[in-house]
Amino acid sequence: MASSPAPPSAPPKPTWDPGQPEGPFPWLRPTIRIRLTLLYGGMFLIAGILLLSIIYLLAAQALREGNGLPFKIVGGTKVEVSSSTCPGVQSIEQSLDRFNQVITECVNVQRKHALDDLLSRSLMALLGLSIIAFAFGYAMAGRVLSPLGKITRTARRVVGSDLTRRIELDGPDDELKELADTFDEMLDRLERAFTAQQRFVANASHELRTPLAINRTLLEVHLSDPGAPVELQQLGRTLLATNERSEQLVEGLLLLARSDNQIIERKPVDLAEVASRALDQARVEAAGKGVEIRGERALAVVQGNGVLLERIALNLVQNAVRYNVPAGGWVEVTTEVQHGQAVLLVSNTGPVVPAYEIDNLFEPFRRLRTERTGSDKGVGLGLSIARSVARAHGGRIHAEPREGGGLVMRVTLPI
Repeated sequence: MASSPAPPSAPPKPTWDPGQPEGPFPWLRPTIRIRLTLLYGGMFLIAGILLLSIIYLLAAQALREGNGLPFKIVGGTKVEVSSSTCPGVQSIEQSLDRFNQVITECVNVQRKHALDDLLSRSLMALLGLSIIAFAFGYAMAGRVLSPLGKITRTARRVVGSDLTRRIELDGPDDELKELADTFDEMLDRLERAFTAQQRFVANASHELRTPLAINRTLLEVHLSDPGAPVELQQLGRTLLATNERSEQLVEGLLLLARSDNQIIERKPVDLAEVASRALDQARVEAAGKGVEIRGERALAVVQGNGVLLERIALNLVQNAVRYNVPAGGWVEVTTEVQHGQAVLLVSNTGPVVPAYEIDNLFEPFRRLRTERTGSDKGVGLGLSIARSVARAHGGRIHAEPREGGGLVMRVTLPI
């Protein structure tokens, strides 16, 4: 009897759980809302108690002062009245009606003075308590929200490609701690992803370069044979050019992948020296195409990677030389410091470039009015690499059409 197939196993449980189980009384959890409610509610309760106490004391004092008799009897058989607060009570003999009228008016004046004094003192007390309440509230809000500052500082360090940073927030199990723990878990996953990406780039670099280097060596060995037929030598040179183009494409892709991140190790680099080295490498090609190289390069020191910055200048200069006019063209390369930033400017003559096609030039494998392959001037990654390297250094690259044809490439980098 055949045994029945085993039931399918349950799928594996996820290794990362973004949520936390709630307790039996979730409303007792010390959340930020409850903490702020208790803090500010208690603050206003204390302020109200203090204000009522002060008003009670002021009212008691005012009533004691307002209920005092504003006169005294100083005569013998005749009623003699004297008062320092009631100017109307000055005569020795007063009729009963007149005496009552004057005393009533005097008491009303005294009561009005006492109430005015109570109002002014209450306003002063309210102003003082308001200042104390705002200061206390500001201090308490800063204490409650201080974990947000720690989260923000950690996030800024992470922006600098330091994925090893963690918040590790201590304190009550509230919304801020939950946010910090979630952020730490996200950083763990990002660090693993970037580590895997770097490992993949290193492996791809080895796996792609090795066969291309072997092919180049074999082709050069066969081309060095003087007895090889002419057709075989022509085929070898064609294959060698194709292999060289593939090597450039691989190098460009790997450099583009590496330069998308921020530069961690920075050293002082002079853009003038970088531009001069790039011009030295492109001078032979420029002379072969009849392109004049000119421009003055002033001192402009930035913090960055010299090799990558030299790649920016070399790519821009090579593009300026290759995409130029057939005769009488020129390439102008200048460096300077403007408004606290180092500027590399590469201008050239060439065909007219529509303004709406400028952005397409910075996309990988994109050229003017063409896409992908089909040109012997490059692999279509020069400007993409230049933009990635500039962003990795905290700068930017901007292109604009030049009047009469050609382009003006401006690279700005922070000093």
